[in-house]
Amino acid sequence: MDAALEQMLNAYEVEGLYDRKNAMKEIMQEIVLCGLSRAGFFSRAAFYGGTALRIFYGLDRFSEDLDFSLEVEDSAFDLTKYFPALEKEVRSFGMHVDISEKVKSRDSHIRSAFLKGSTREHLLLFYADEELAGKVARSELVRIKFEVDVHPPKFATFERKYRLLPAPYEVNLYDMPSLFAGKIHAVLARAWRNREKGRDLYDYVFYLSRGATVNLLHLRERLIDTGYIQPGDPCSIDDVKRMLCNHFETVDYLQAKQDVLPFIRDASALDVWSAEFFKQITETSLKG
Repeated sequence: MDAALEQMLNAYEVEGLYDRKNAMKEIMQEIVLCGLSRAGFFSRAAFYGGTALRIFYGLDRFSEDLDFSLEVEDSAFDLTKYFPALEKEVRSFGMHVDISEKVKSRDSHIRSAFLKGSTREHLLLFYADEELAGKVARSELVRIKFEVDVHPPKFATFERKYRLLPAPYEVNLYDMPSLFAGKIHAVLARAWRNREKGRDLYDYVFYLSRGATVNLLHLRERLIDTGYIQPGDPCSIDDVKRMLCNHFETVDYLQAKQDVLPFIRDASALDVWSAEFFKQITETSLKG
């Protein structure tokens, strides 16, 4: 195994096949980031979302996808031009993958792609354990999904961050207040469209526990873009607290817990989840 991959893998505490698959996938996510960085992707785009929060701020849950946004709107943006350099980078670590764009409707502002490879083959690469790999169907694929918003909401702010493994690289990243704005938008708007995710609530608690402030201008643009509020509606920190507290009264917390459980280690962190819990921490800890 490549020495850098071995060093990254040694940072994980794994107990079973599920943990090993997640560790492998997280490391592959970072190799994708490194490859995109070396291809010049971050001269135009920024990283955000749950995986960004995990890698750069220590979020303690597994996150499946890589989410990016252009800094400046460009409906003609071509994601595929980065594929050759990305594939070369991934293969340099001994991985055999295919990268393809997911074709969406012309009016979609999201460009999506998948990196796919054999789960069994990559488990052997990472763990050199024939018995472990034998528990996985030959047809099972490990997938890394990455998406780029080519019509991003305005007023996001950015910062540059660096990683040393699997090789030194630089990433353009939404800063913490802008990341938090995106998460509050997800808590409100995804639920509004009947796509409640306990992962959003878990991340929301994480932001508050870190004393994060919210980029209100960016949050307002996101809420307008999805039709959650109208351009003339107010969006002060008190308005956001009111929206959130109203929402927390409607959450099915049992369903929300079931959503996030596969992605975390400490299920007891969910014991306090209730409308009263979320309303109180919002009133006392949310800051603009």
